[in-house]
Amino acid sequence: MKLAHRTPNNWLPSLIDEMFNNDFDGGSAVRASQPAVNISESDDKFTLEMIIPGFKKEDVSIEVDKDVLTIYSEVAENSEERTEQFTRKEFTKRSFKRSFNLPETVNQNEIDGSYEDGILNITLPKKEEALPQPKRMISLK
Repeated sequence: MKLAHRTPNNWLPSLIDEMFNNDFDGGSAVRASQPAVNISESDDKFTLEMIIPGFKKEDVSIEVDKDVLTIYSEVAENSEERTEQFTRKEFTKRSFKRSFNLPETVNQNEIDGSYEDGILNITLPKKEEALPQPKRMISLK
């Protein structure tokens, strides 16, 4: 994993690119059918936001295993309508799976998530040692 390196002309560190653009889902053709993800970084955390309308909170699973965050769901729906003249059966199956490499700076024990109105929010807090240190003066001896 590359180290994050910020320059005045690069406000988005390469670490975020590596962390969130290296999905295990294959190429861009596969990614086109996947839910879009917005990612932001602040001094103390990363925030991942994914829009997944039509899924219930109970249908979504989030797991962390070996520095990989995986979000997935699979929902099957069946309906049947009968009258004297016809029978109509309909079924659908919706699913998605997205996986992301987590950087070493994420405190995996404190990852938290919420789901409301079709939007999944995951907070990935940074480890204490990864937080920015305040400016301090060094006195000469």
